[in-house]
Amino acid sequence: MDTLFFVTSKMVQFCIEPLNWVIVFILLSLLFLGLRKPHLCRRFLLLALVDLLLVGWLPASQVFLRVLEDAIPKVNVSQIPVRDIGGIIILGGAIEGGEIAVDRGEISIYASAERVTKAFELIRKYPELPFIFSGFSGRLSPKGISESDAFKQLIAEQGLADSLGHYENQSRNTYENVLYMKPIIEEFGEKLTNGTFKPWLLITSASHMYRSERIFQKQGIAVIPVPVDYQTGSALSWGSFDLEEGLQNWHKLNHEAFGILAYWISGKI
Repeated sequence: MDTLFFVTSKMVQFCIEPLNWVIVFILLSLLFLGLRKPHLCRRFLLLALVDLLLVGWLPASQVFLRVLEDAIPKVNVSQIPVRDIGGIIILGGAIEGGEIAVDRGEISIYASAERVTKAFELIRKYPELPFIFSGFSGRLSPKGISESDAFKQLIAEQGLADSLGHYENQSRNTYENVLYMKPIIEEFGEKLTNGTFKPWLLITSASHMYRSERIFQKQGIAVIPVPVDYQTGSALSWGSFDLEEGLQNWHKLNHEAFGILAYWISGKI
């Protein structure tokens, strides 16, 4: 069932990408041009243009993405005594593993690099805490090394001790992240006097934090949110038009919005 859910999510992701619809509209316009129906051809060309304008005009995506990023407030970790923290969790999604890492001998990091850099910062700051990196690959047919193995290589390159490190390399999405990490947390997490485990610091993108925290709550695991990778500020860029940045914003927004809906329908949150 989890595999079917994963494959279906990838198909839905393809369908909701706004630039994919530009291609569909243009193909349909060419079809109706060949069928000598110029009025339909013009309509689909107009839809393609509206799609491009909606993607590139940044406030259209920023206004909704900012709501997601602000859904879970940032916690000042420095004010939390280390004795009250169970460990550090880093969710995958920022590292290029696969064949490229094997072929080139170097690990590349995506735009969500703050997940990795914040992890390095906290691992250095709290060397006495265990940490877990969770992630295999989000691809339908992964090849090469997993994200988890790539992160382990980065830890070694940074000269960080990983005697307390744990690497979960089976998960393909956020639900599986939590599901496969739970036994590790139960084995290595420190319990409080009431029998519950100390909360773990959770590092992931700000737009992804709401869904992630809800899944951990559903599994009975307490976390302290450490959101990173913010894409919006306090003000909207009313006069800005950027197709590349807009596409990234819409990708994050659609991915999370439909992810939250799908997880809610399936009872995962």
